[in-house]
Amino acid sequence: MKKWLKTLAISCAVIPFAQCALAPGHNVARAAESSAAVTDVDPALWVVKDEDTTIYLFGTVHVLKPGLGWFDDAVKRAFDRSDQLMLEIVLPEDPAEMAQKMIPLALDQSGKTISSRLSPAELKAYQAAMTGLGIPVAQFDRFEPWFAAMTLSIAPLAQLGYDPEQGAEKQLTAAAKAAAKPVSGLETVDQQLGFFDGLPEKQQLAFLNSVVKDIDKLGPTLDKTVVLWGKGDTEALAVAMNESMAATPELAKVLLFDRNQRWADQLKARMDQPGTVFVAVGAGHLAGEHSVQDFLKERGLTAERIEY
Repeated sequence: MKKWLKTLAISCAVIPFAQCALAPGHNVARAAESSAAVTDVDPALWVVKDEDTTIYLFGTVHVLKPGLGWFDDAVKRAFDRSDQLMLEIVLPEDPAEMAQKMIPLALDQSGKTISSRLSPAELKAYQAAMTGLGIPVAQFDRFEPWFAAMTLSIAPLAQLGYDPEQGAEKQLTAAAKAAAKPVSGLETVDQQLGFFDGLPEKQQLAFLNSVVKDIDKLGPTLDKTVVLWGKGDTEALAVAMNESMAATPELAKVLLFDRNQRWADQLKARMDQPGTVFVAVGAGHLAGEHSVQDFLKERGLTAERIEY
């Protein structure tokens, strides 16, 4: 359960990639702005520092509803003090550039269709999910299962009130550009796509079937995750976002733990340079065992929680 939510939290590239695949006119556009009063939330924030280098670690949610006041208090102060913003990846501004990177990987070069890979019962459920979202049932037949799974897990979000433009990365990137702060990525778009494209077929199909099975639960589960994120309750967040990965250790290794370890190596190397960096990655990477903080500790660096 919730494998699709974990992968949503893992990759900030998912949302625009999925949007590229949907049929023209399909409703994954920006959610309507809300006139409701702003609700103050306080997501978790950490700091790693030595004599001349400071690195802030901030866990993000990549899609949010309007009306959440998270970019203030300690988070805003840390961002303002920083010389640089570092994200998981820096997305191309041109959707066509993203599509050029995505399509060759997402299309199944073997000629096998998704329909031919599914059992009759799985195919019936998959087609019902597609129809329920207003997507033609053959829309992704020539694509690999991971891409269909990603897109189905994103497609309902606008109807549920979630908006990628309200997501933490979008807001932080806009603020960095306004302040003329450089923005860099821990990974490239090609690398992130490669993580999913490189999954064995069995894991891709399990991912797709999990999305189809639990698609009606996406809203309540994501709502709960955002509440925990806003409270800064990292222990409960780790359970909500990472617990089910224990059932698929290969997936957890590729999409979470290996990446956390590589990022810890990059951040340790960054500590050799003076300055202040605001690092924002999916909240799942900063929660639970084998988090970025755990790997930093193995490298002799302590990430201290900033209470506010």
